[in-house]
Amino acid sequence: MKELLDFVKELSFVRTAGSEQERKAGELIMGEIQGILEETGKKDIQAEYMPFRIPHAKVHQCCVQAAGRELPCVPYLRSGNIDRECGLVYLDGASEIDLAGAGSLEGKAVLLNGITDEKLYKRLVEHKAAAFLTMQGMYYFSEEEASLYPRRLGEYLSRNGVIPGFAITAADALRLIQEETDRIRLTLEQEDTEPESRNVSAVIRGTDLGEESIVLTAHYDSVPVGAGAWDNATGAAALLGIFRHFAANPARRTLRFLWCGSEEPGLLGSKAYVEQQKDLLEKIGFCFNFDMCGTALGSNRIVVTGEKELQTFVEQYCKIACYAANIRAGIHSSDSAPFCDNGIPAVGLGRGTNTAEVHTIHDLPSILSGKAMDRNVAFAVRMIGDVANAAVLPVKKGMPEDRKKELDQYFHREESGARG
Repeated sequence: MKELLDFVKELSFVRTAGSEQERKAGELIMGEIQGILEETGKKDIQAEYMPFRIPHAKVHQCCVQAAGRELPCVPYLRSGNIDRECGLVYLDGASEIDLAGAGSLEGKAVLLNGITDEKLYKRLVEHKAAAFLTMQGMYYFSEEEASLYPRRLGEYLSRNGVIPGFAITAADALRLIQEETDRIRLTLEQEDTEPESRNVSAVIRGTDLGEESIVLTAHYDSVPVGAGAWDNATGAAALLGIFRHFAANPARRTLRFLWCGSEEPGLLGSKAYVEQQKDLLEKIGFCFNFDMCGTALGSNRIVVTGEKELQTFVEQYCKIACYAANIRAGIHSSDSAPFCDNGIPAVGLGRGTNTAEVHTIHDLPSILSGKAMDRNVAFAVRMIGDVANAAVLPVKKGMPEDRKKELDQYFHREESGARG
């Protein structure tokens, strides 16, 4: 197997969900898995692709014109089509007060600071907005620095109705407002598609407690800008390093390694696995997730999702292992979340820094350190080994009520009150 940082560099290319580049990345991971199996002489370890379909769209036209200029823009995928001139109104947060002052939105495009809140979006639908625009980056960013890329309109929004959406740079948004632009021409033509994405799975059977399982996850897709080195070629590589150790040194419990496709558009790979493997969920007692490891500058980070005893366990374990980390309890916005949603406690391991950004053109291997990667993996191997070989798992399954409420909110169930 390659050195961890070398594999990160090899995997550092745009590999968006459902694309040929994502498929290539999955094949690189499978190639490393097969190399490890040859190296360790293991013939009983199962490795396979697990395909699933994802909601996507093919864009034929996307254009925003205002004040005699064509603005750089990207669409919200699966947000419908439009080809018309609209009035333009800026609403800070589309609150009830904002809307009361704006009057009718029929035939108007609404410029917003962001659109992640379902209640906000629902108001736009109810007030018959013709389209919406959001802004990306800082006002002083160039078009390249703003890192514009298409996002899918989430189902939790579109279930209220479909409004065509666009993203523009913050610099252009500022100019529109300062110049008091009141008319805008919008064109968006797209068609819904369902390309195939794939999880990569490898299972190391337990030696004597094989009916009990631990799942280990990391996503390998990226957003359409930058190289996706930190997010999350590092996690994919870390998981390979951990796999290499346990392929040679099987644990008492079965270890299910899962390199997830299509995490960026909404944890689609881990959601698909949970849906496809429902019968396995009762046998999975723990989840370890790896997302964004190995930065040269920064600090180790751990997110614990489970009962209070899990946080206590992790805090004490770090002291025993002499591993300094910022530990917080809550929902890790990563591939462990669908497992937690099924009552499986999780530990999310990574390394953060305030000197770099993900989902931008700056997510490059240059911010990473091979030594930091190795330290992250060494700690993970130690902790996973102790948990997987324990006489009894150190924490019980299940989620406390406050965490269940956070999961409901995270998966946008608070409107209906129904758990999935």
